[in-house]
Amino acid sequence: MTHDLETNRNLGRRTLLGAGAVLAAGSAVPAMAGPAAAGTNGGVKVPAPDSPLPIIPVPAQVKATEALAPLPDARLWYWDTGGSGAPVIFLHPGTGSSESWPYQQPYFAKKGYRVIAYSRRGHFKSDAGPADRTGTEAEDLRLLLNHLRVDRFHGVGVAAGGGTLLDFALSHPERVRTITLAGSLTGLAEPAYQETLKRLRPEGFYNMGPDFIELGPTYRAANPEGVQQWLEIHHRASHTDVSQPYENRPLWADLKRLDIPTFLAWGDGDLYSPPSVQRLLAAHLRRSESLVVNECGHQPHWERSDIFNPALLNFLRRHSR
Repeated sequence: MTHDLETNRNLGRRTLLGAGAVLAAGSAVPAMAGPAAAGTNGGVKVPAPDSPLPIIPVPAQVKATEALAPLPDARLWYWDTGGSGAPVIFLHPGTGSSESWPYQQPYFAKKGYRVIAYSRRGHFKSDAGPADRTGTEAEDLRLLLNHLRVDRFHGVGVAAGGGTLLDFALSHPERVRTITLAGSLTGLAEPAYQETLKRLRPEGFYNMGPDFIELGPTYRAANPEGVQQWLEIHHRASHTDVSQPYENRPLWADLKRLDIPTFLAWGDGDLYSPPSVQRLLAAHLRRSESLVVNECGHQPHWERSDIFNPALLNFLRRHSR
């Protein structure tokens, strides 16, 4: 264990030195030298890696079914754009809910996907359920999939949603086409990894405002209206604290046995989970691709949908057959 801890410490030091923004398709690549250029990524137009953050209005949403899915001990609120395309399920961060995806809902639905999001127990419009029968988030997701008659799906998990997605994929790998993790700590129980995470957040970290912790400084400075919209979703997001355990306590070896294409999307200014954490995960995944989004905090899907959406679309298209 001492050797593994020292190896990960050294890896963490090396990755913290790579401060440039990286836009990668296929694998993580070194930071680009000199001016970056916009281009296409598998036929999808992608902004330059060093492109400045634009102000992006929330787009009009497409028509979707909204309902409560009846589970044995709780009802989960969801929306579903329907259609015959491959299902993409978005799993929200702890600060969010099924409302967290206005930039993704119309974008991916118009590209032919069946887009689904839901609120976990205790979040926006979903029941908390009985305190003595919380179940697991992975089991709730399995039951929701069965209710929606979804066999296999592309999963996109941001922050806490990534932990749910990884836990589900470890328990039910046959049902997951691809895994996308954005800024997620993932719930890994690896001791060396947990030691790394402890060094990231000083005492008092959680006493700071959620927008300061979650959103990058460029976004907060440039887009006060977007910050307010994000805060409104956050304030509606959680009505009851529900603690649901993971089904798995994965170690590096468990991560390595996953044979599922995985896309890692991180913001370069993420206070919770900097790109050094992303690189640790990538080093232990068999089939991973990495994206580091410039001028971005813990919420790349919200702050920089101009980069996040087309890069994710390219990844999904290559693994939708």
